[in-house]
Amino acid sequence: MRLSGRLRASLIIGGQGIRARKLRTFLSMVSLFLGVLAVVVVQAGAEIANRAMLADVELEQGIDGTRQMYLSPEGQTVPVALEVLEGRTDAVAMAGTRAIIGEPGVMPINKGGGPIDQPGYGGPSMRCDESGCYPVNTGDAGAPQGQAVELNLVGLTGDIRQFRPFRASQGQWLDFGGEPSLAPRLVLNEHAAKAFTRYHVPAEMRVDGATANPTPQIIGVVDDGGYQPAAYVRIDELMNWMPVTSVGDSNSGPGLQVLMTPNAAEVEHTLRARLIAAGIPGDRIHVNTVETLKAMSRELALIRWIFLGMAALVLLIGVAGILNVGLATVGERIEEFALRRAVGTPRLLLAGIVLAETLLTGLLTAALAIGAGVVGLKLALMLFGSRFPSLEGVAFPWQAGVAGVIAGLAAGILGGLVPALRAARIPISTVMRA
Repeated sequence: MRLSGRLRASLIIGGQGIRARKLRTFLSMVSLFLGVLAVVVVQAGAEIANRAMLADVELEQGIDGTRQMYLSPEGQTVPVALEVLEGRTDAVAMAGTRAIIGEPGVMPINKGGGPIDQPGYGGPSMRCDESGCYPVNTGDAGAPQGQAVELNLVGLTGDIRQFRPFRASQGQWLDFGGEPSLAPRLVLNEHAAKAFTRYHVPAEMRVDGATANPTPQIIGVVDDGGYQPAAYVRIDELMNWMPVTSVGDSNSGPGLQVLMTPNAAEVEHTLRARLIAAGIPGDRIHVNTVETLKAMSRELALIRWIFLGMAALVLLIGVAGILNVGLATVGERIEEFALRRAVGTPRLLLAGIVLAETLLTGLLTAALAIGAGVVGLKLALMLFGSRFPSLEGVAFPWQAGVAGVIAGLAAGILGGLVPALRAARIPISTVMRA
């Protein structure tokens, strides 16, 4: 109780000292404000950059902890995988194949499926195996170039957004409920949408391995983080037009990939056992776990510490300002402190009074710096948020607020420790000068 009483007394007297010397308190806060704000900005920037980088990587590689199984679409791989994953929400299979939308019998504008604004980027279709890579005959050799766009068509067994959080741009995402449509519903990525905006092509889709050319329905656009035109479709709608053995053909796509949640161990074991029983060698079933944050943590930590070091230098300037003002204040209040000592005030309480003033100053400055950071982030998102989709919905990170409070308290302690010790050492005899 004695300690709490002394602490309360220190805070009360320290607050009275701040009110009595408003100008000096203001000058101390000005010198400290930039240092604390630098710490807040660095911490907030590091957290936001961390989230933005992870968000972009997650679009392509998946959320941390996602289990990925890569399968070669040979033999009964695709039928077994589709049967095991039917109706599952904790695992999704994706199979890519080549598709051309537009005029029949012509060579697509972006031969090879490259970006529409980078001619020749994709190059000829290639097939790679143990003996090397060689071109694949796509059936359009010698054909005239016409109004058609080549893209990567990805068939899905379920909603992939729980593993790769695509950002919706227009329209809607695929609905995996109900019966499959005979007119495949497509969701384009932004590169494919750019191609169809620039070139108005006929709505006829040629898919490698299909028995006929369907007429697709484009229902939405998403940002998938990719660099080439792509479209997403329900795999059962794709199978209305092609045999299951042609889905995920390695001649025109990357094969079959299964994404699973960390808790889907039963699905993984069942799928592996069924595939081995179907004659698929176990060494051709590759599974890994997405650990993006672990892989990037060292680089992110190094960058953060570099900028925190720079912010600490700015903070030390503010500490020097508080130290200077504190020493001047103690020099003016020598008689007051000596009188308090004469009436029995302990040295520890005198030191606490001075230290409480600097701590309260540091906390007030931290509150102002955090408020400035919150307002600044909102203004930045209003002005530049549309240019950076990954920053959409970003809130002020609480880690930055904690860092600001810690920086304010640390500055208050460092700047007030020497003046507090000086006040505690003032002899009682000094009161005789008053």
